[in-house]
Amino acid sequence: MAVKIRKLGFHACPHLVARALHSERQLRAALAELNAAGIEQMLLVAGDANAPSGPFSSTVEVLGTGATVDCGMKTVAVAAHPEGHKVIGPSLLWDALRTKQAFAQRTGTCVYVVTQFGFNPQAVFDWRRHCLERGISLPAHVGLAGPTPLPRLIRYAMQCGIGASMHALAQSANALTGLARMTTTPEEMLIGLVRRRAAGDDASIMKPHFFCFGGSLETARWLRKVTEGSFDLNEDCSRFIVRA
Repeated sequence: MAVKIRKLGFHACPHLVARALHSERQLRAALAELNAAGIEQMLLVAGDANAPSGPFSSTVEVLGTGATVDCGMKTVAVAAHPEGHKVIGPSLLWDALRTKQAFAQRTGTCVYVVTQFGFNPQAVFDWRRHCLERGISLPAHVGLAGPTPLPRLIRYAMQCGIGASMHALAQSANALTGLARMTTTPEEMLIGLVRRRAAGDDASIMKPHFFCFGGSLETARWLRKVTEGSFDLNEDCSRFIVRA
């Protein structure tokens, strides 16, 4: 699919799932095919399978083979979880980011971080501050949920383990009240991130990374309207409405 997208003139960024790979041979064959098509960037994630299909249980192990460097992959994005991970503890997450930064420095690969989508702009900047305190300075692309019906958004959030707050909310008798306080739309999240970045919290938070949840066209249309300035802010500037 990535090769087809590249042939259509787009900049493809295939997602490789470490736990879905059956062997290093399969990994190298896939990377060689991407390289032959002129694709030089990828997003590498571990995946949610309980048991790996082959020798790789983490992205660190994939990078450790040297296959991305040998196959000419110049840019590798890796995942991060500002609101925590449902299985992996924080110490392992920090260790993994340090290892990936060392890989970037050792190999000259451009490595950046794509965060899991979330509902708390402040959590993103708190996480980023903790990164810098630990000497982790990889550029960050912040995950945002594209325009998505609320029931579908909650379902994906629960599946992805987006923070203890979402789990608690699902069990709460005041769920609707809680949702009203959360930034459950891309408009609210984007404004929250822009405000904090403009306040000088951290300029190394570079750009958004949109999760479309099957609504690629809806997200693309929404993004076009935003970049064209075709939207209206509400009175307190906490969100905006994209014009029809």
